[in-house]
Amino acid sequence: MTAAKTLREASCADDYDPNSMPVAKARELIASFLTPVAAIERVHVRSALGRVLAEDIVSPIAVPGHDNSAMDGYAVRFADLKPDGETVLKRVGESFAGKPWQGASGVMGAGECVRIFTGGVMPQGADTVVMQERASEDAKGVHVAPGAVAKAGTNRRFAGEDLKQGQVVFRAGQRMRPAELGMIASLGIGEVSVYRRLRVAFFSTGDELKSIGTPLAAGEIYDSNRYTLYGMLTRLGCEVIDMGVVEDAPDKLEHAFVAAAESADVVITSGGVSVGEADYVKKLLDKLGEVVFWKIAMKPGRPLAYGKVRGAHFFGLPGNPVSVMATFYQFVRDALLTLQGQREVTPLPMFRVPLSAPIRKVPGRTEFQRGILSPDGGGYTVRTTGDQGSGILSSMSQANCFIVLGSEVGNVAAGELVDVQLLEGLI
Repeated sequence: MTAAKTLREASCADDYDPNSMPVAKARELIASFLTPVAAIERVHVRSALGRVLAEDIVSPIAVPGHDNSAMDGYAVRFADLKPDGETVLKRVGESFAGKPWQGASGVMGAGECVRIFTGGVMPQGADTVVMQERASEDAKGVHVAPGAVAKAGTNRRFAGEDLKQGQVVFRAGQRMRPAELGMIASLGIGEVSVYRRLRVAFFSTGDELKSIGTPLAAGEIYDSNRYTLYGMLTRLGCEVIDMGVVEDAPDKLEHAFVAAAESADVVITSGGVSVGEADYVKKLLDKLGEVVFWKIAMKPGRPLAYGKVRGAHFFGLPGNPVSVMATFYQFVRDALLTLQGQREVTPLPMFRVPLSAPIRKVPGRTEFQRGILSPDGGGYTVRTTGDQGSGILSSMSQANCFIVLGSEVGNVAAGELVDVQLLEGLI
């Protein structure tokens, strides 16, 4: 589907506003253009953290490999236990994790038991483990308390109970977390196939922006957006290409766009997508690629562009620091996860909690106000971080969530339920 065709279809929609695309519609349009990377790399399991599997992981062994004990105690034959009285058994050996009981005949007989420890292989002939707290031992033997176990198989882990040999453990398209690394290592697998890292080039635009370490003249500011973007992209596992600050000059911007598109799968800019006289980005995108939309009916972050530059995906984010983060979380994050090959992309979780202080809002745009979610008795409440200006980056540093207020929502009173979108602990 081309951008032009998508725009024609969007313009026929009843809710389409060419000057302000609804949030949900913008997400839908972006998703229609996304094709994951296809190149595959073979990496050591330790290097797979945060990467996306390119092939299924199939277990070469059963896990566990043998029937074993779930706790410290005594391996017994359930048929030997008296249902209404104490049972005395003869202890014939021990079974430790990694050092199973052998026995003269290799089989535990009637009236016998084996002292066993967590993870110890179940002796042949035993079918149940009595926890050590329900038994005692003296010169006469092991005394098992009446009713120590209710049924055969108690406290016994069966071979293949966790995974069977040949079972698919993880599917291609799954992102590797610490738990997955441990699981793969437990199968004896040392290398896995993953999709190559997504390459993302980014730069800031604006004559007023200066890099850290440069003295500021009147009207100049330090560029913080590149550092914010670097952090968000790195946390997503992207290969980042920081192209610095590019002046608001058509020839320099065109050179930067071409270089970025040639070296990356995705190009992200901050600034230069509003309607100011010095905003050359839109004209360059018309020349070098195609544009799907330019404005979003949201606050903060209305000037947001999405399109293609010579085959690379392009996200033109606003210049205000808070708007950069808000638009990244709402649109760019999920798109990058999809492009990385992740099979199931889960949006940032959202749930409803009471508002602890009123919020003023004018209907018409979806707002993502920075919020602080706090415990309150048995539940949670949320409040804003204070001033919601799009240039107040400290509001994002203080926030652990967005308070999401739909386009139809107006003022919200304290105590009313609002949608909260978590940020902390999520990529």
